[in-house]
Amino acid sequence: MNLKGKNVLVVGLGKTGEAVCHFLLHQGAQIKVSEKKTPEELGEKISFWKQEGIMVEAGKHEQRSFYEVDLIVPSPGVPLLPEIKAAKAQGVRIISEIELAYNFLQGKIVGITGSNGKSTTASLTHKILKEGGVSSYLAGNIGTPLISLVERSKKDNVYVTEISSFQLQYIEHFRASVSVFLNISPDHLDWHPSFDDYYKAKKKLISFQEENDTAILNQDDSLVWDLHTEAKSQVYAFSRKKKVSPGCFLQGDWIILTDTEEKKLMNTSEIPLLGSHNQENIMAAALVGYLFGLPLTRIRKSIRKFKGLEHRLEKVTTINGVDFYNDSKATNVDATLKSTQSFQQKIILILGGRDKGGDFKKLQRSIQDRAKKIILIGEASEKIKNVLKDILPMNEVSSLEEAVRASFSEAKPGEVVLFAPACTSFDMFRNFEERGEIFKQEVFNLKKEMEKEKVF
Repeated sequence: MNLKGKNVLVVGLGKTGEAVCHFLLHQGAQIKVSEKKTPEELGEKISFWKQEGIMVEAGKHEQRSFYEVDLIVPSPGVPLLPEIKAAKAQGVRIISEIELAYNFLQGKIVGITGSNGKSTTASLTHKILKEGGVSSYLAGNIGTPLISLVERSKKDNVYVTEISSFQLQYIEHFRASVSVFLNISPDHLDWHPSFDDYYKAKKKLISFQEENDTAILNQDDSLVWDLHTEAKSQVYAFSRKKKVSPGCFLQGDWIILTDTEEKKLMNTSEIPLLGSHNQENIMAAALVGYLFGLPLTRIRKSIRKFKGLEHRLEKVTTINGVDFYNDSKATNVDATLKSTQSFQQKIILILGGRDKGGDFKKLQRSIQDRAKKIILIGEASEKIKNVLKDILPMNEVSSLEEAVRASFSEAKPGEVVLFAPACTSFDMFRNFEERGEIFKQEVFNLKKEMEKEKVF
């Protein structure tokens, strides 16, 4: 791909958009940025990029900006704008940042997708490979744009890349040497027109592979496993419910890896992460390590030392015998379902935020068995209340401070306060990270108050 002198429109000036701009400058492209944030919100970014010769259109998206270019690169999460649709209809080429990176990147890509568990699996996979001596880099939707690694990429590098449906929507040739598809459930239906559209975007990760590539698929998820019949690549399976070969499966308390023969990877008692869903994430990550030739002893050692990620079923602290867990990353119903299923204790569950088309009915059975009360917060409170009102008593609050205190007042020693919202954070916060940090701060504030009361 020759970008010298090409007119390129970058849509969105967040972390990925800026990384794309840096790369395009080095390629000699003529760049314009279209960003919905106002000049005041962008601040010094505008003057910086103007000094670099890039025009920034802020506070609006002008349709002509989308027509007068050779190429459009939307940032992940930029919605299906009418301007993008119109440009596509006019024949303007639209590609995602990972597609752009793929055209120039040296080395192999491990692509990890799914509705839930991507970040944990990608982080663990990277840890396994790096500690096993593989020159491995963590990239993609987890934080470091793949495009920012292109210029120093080498043929012997491996790029473990968390990939969202937004990024897959606009790929043309992007191909992962090893793909991992963890699961699929309704998500981002505030972005995709339908679940079918969401699924079509996700499965591109598998359908774009070739015969010498490898796909790792969840055999317990029927929609994911259906792809094994379409895949041109070699398929490995993982399953908690049945024997698979080649692949990884659960047998009693043991995770077994099988190819030409069955080998014990580790006992489930050794797993440092809560939840049966994390057994699946571990199986998938272990298979990647195995495919890169690492011994099972080395893989097992990395898994044992993995402490999980912030805001993913993260234990915050214990106050008067009540455990507080932060799962702010549970931004859809399926993630919250898995979160609630990770505990034997009774739960006071904090739900809510901005709905993205989730079916809250799916929570009914799990919370009826495990939870004793629901605390509601955010835009989706009314919708959740209407769906779950006959299942459990509920309180509606207006802030995370109130949510923490209301939850604690309902909890008894030995019980759990679980913040697993099943919604995005964008009604009240910049992102799930900020939401999780504020939740934790409110918990620690409460703990300090409780400790002061004990002193006096």
